[in-house]
Amino acid sequence: MKKVCTLALLALTLVFASEATAQKFSGLDKSPMDAASYPSDYKVADKMVRIVYSRPQLKGRSIGELAKSGEVWRTGANEAPEITFYKDVNFGGQEVKAGTYALLTIPGDGEWTVILHDQLNQWGSYFYDEKNDVVRVKGAASTDGKSLEAFSIAFKEVDGGAHLVMGWDTTRVAVPITM
Repeated sequence: MKKVCTLALLALTLVFASEATAQKFSGLDKSPMDAASYPSDYKVADKMVRIVYSRPQLKGRSIGELAKSGEVWRTGANEAPEITFYKDVNFGGQEVKAGTYALLTIPGDGEWTVILHDQLNQWGSYFYDEKNDVVRVKGAASTDGKSLEAFSIAFKEVDGGAHLVMGWDTTRVAVPITM
């Protein structure tokens, strides 16, 4: 009897063990998540700003197809990016309190409108409501000879702070950030 109970317990354990290992995991995201921070040196724990965003790729399409001029864009793919300021800053000429905000943009010719929005955890910009804007600033748009396949965000150090730089294809958009 003891042998039968032991075998039954072993069989039951194997059934549950195979269920635990049968977990389904999704494949790689087509627009992977990334992050950028300033200062970017990992040895510096005292950050001014960090952004988490997803990186769509052109794949033969144009920016205009994916981020339409004059329309609010999620500034990447999937969820709207979240930008965290660890200190009070001046963002493109506007005072912004330390905190986390959604980053949205409105592409345009020569400049983009860059929006810090208080509605976090939003998929895309489908439920965007202007009343939740914290600030709107203009980011100068320029072109670069180097094309970027994947949408990218980086911080460029300048005197007194950094520029948030967004790039895709040959378009570059910069917004100054100072403390």
